[in-house]
Amino acid sequence: MASLRLRDLPALHRVLQHPEVQALLAEYPQALVHDALRAELEGLRRRLQAGEAVAAELADPSALAKSAREGLGWLSRPALRGVINATGVVVHTNLGRAPLARTAAQAAADAAARYVDLEFDLEEGRRGSRQDHLEPLLCRLTGAESALVVNNNAAAVFLVLATLARGREVVLSRGELVEIGGSFRIPDVMAESGALLREVGTTNRTHLRDYVEAVGPETAALLRVHPSNFRQIGFTARVNGDELAKAARAAGVLFLEDLGSGALLPVGDEPTVGSVLESGADLLTMSGDKLVGGPQAGIILGRRDLVERLRKAPLYRALRPDKMTVAALAETVRLYLRGEEMAVPVYAMLAAQPHALRRRAQALRRRLRGLGVDSALVPLYGRAGGGALPESPLPSYGVALAHDSPDDLHHRMRLGDPPVIGRIEEDRLVLDVRTVLAHQEDALARAVATAWAARPEEG
Repeated sequence: MASLRLRDLPALHRVLQHPEVQALLAEYPQALVHDALRAELEGLRRRLQAGEAVAAELADPSALAKSAREGLGWLSRPALRGVINATGVVVHTNLGRAPLARTAAQAAADAAARYVDLEFDLEEGRRGSRQDHLEPLLCRLTGAESALVVNNNAAAVFLVLATLARGREVVLSRGELVEIGGSFRIPDVMAESGALLREVGTTNRTHLRDYVEAVGPETAALLRVHPSNFRQIGFTARVNGDELAKAARAAGVLFLEDLGSGALLPVGDEPTVGSVLESGADLLTMSGDKLVGGPQAGIILGRRDLVERLRKAPLYRALRPDKMTVAALAETVRLYLRGEEMAVPVYAMLAAQPHALRRRAQALRRRLRGLGVDSALVPLYGRAGGGALPESPLPSYGVALAHDSPDDLHHRMRLGDPPVIGRIEEDRLVLDVRTVLAHQEDALARAVATAWAARPEEG
């Protein structure tokens, strides 16, 4: 094999005359092709200057065109790749949280591809409100007096505090100074909003008297934060929402509740939206893309006069949802209203029973066996994810792949088409079928078989 010499590196203008490079120029913008080729030539130059032996074939215009094409692949690849979630974590933040119901996804796509009446009253022929598409549905579903939607729950909490408590105290139990994924901390959000944190109680025990004694002239609200991603056990005490609501009314301050993941219907031991509103919360905030199973959104429910103040706040404009979110959330809520919650993937996954998951896992194992993959049926425990139900593992089933290097196999599966994300458990790679969408089952088996066949030869 001939070695490349520094003086043999071709000039860019000569490389550009090669037919394969001309074909590349016909597909991609000229400036990007030039930059890609320069990068390839510069890479070879650096290797040679470092004394590395480089094959002469790498400087051939055909080889340079191939390398440049690979480098330009990012232009044709989607920014986000669809993956198969076989982790058993239903609301997986790193994988985009809730997959939308098909009708909700279609509603978002339709809204994205055309003009819509987002803020236009068709009957009156004048400007309308984007919230008009959501508020009636959310109020009908939850029993709330009024509703407002922003772009995520952190924004919902921020808007509420900045609008209703800026420069004033908000009383919060020390046991609820929570941090969730991405270092999102309730105290930090409060500080940014301009509200003043007044901690009461201890880490494990907070009593009603702690709140009552903390209320003073500067108090704007009592805040209760649902500890979505952890539970306290043992010698603990936490005040019920209805008690806090009564105390807040007696003191002439607001009672706010951040429900976090938010559950429209009973799911494990999670409090439902309806029960929290019935307890007397003036405002409730929650996510739209966790247990609700809709798009990323922050949902604010409660008193009409307070919601109206939020709607008129200058900050709201920076936090309002776009038309795709409005369309997808509206359709998701309609599914609940029609009693079709099983069409919402998150709810269907959470409700899936072990016997049904066992049948799916057995079917997957048969598919894999037919493709030459050795696996075993195994009972597993999944998770709700998204900070919900931390003490309630979900009994499930899946397959364990009999491979001598599960980490290597998992790496190849993640780089496959489609990528497959499982989990390593007890030194084995397992795939939990709970979070595998029904239409992905054949693709999952083929992707696993491809990665399995590519494993290195032993010895």
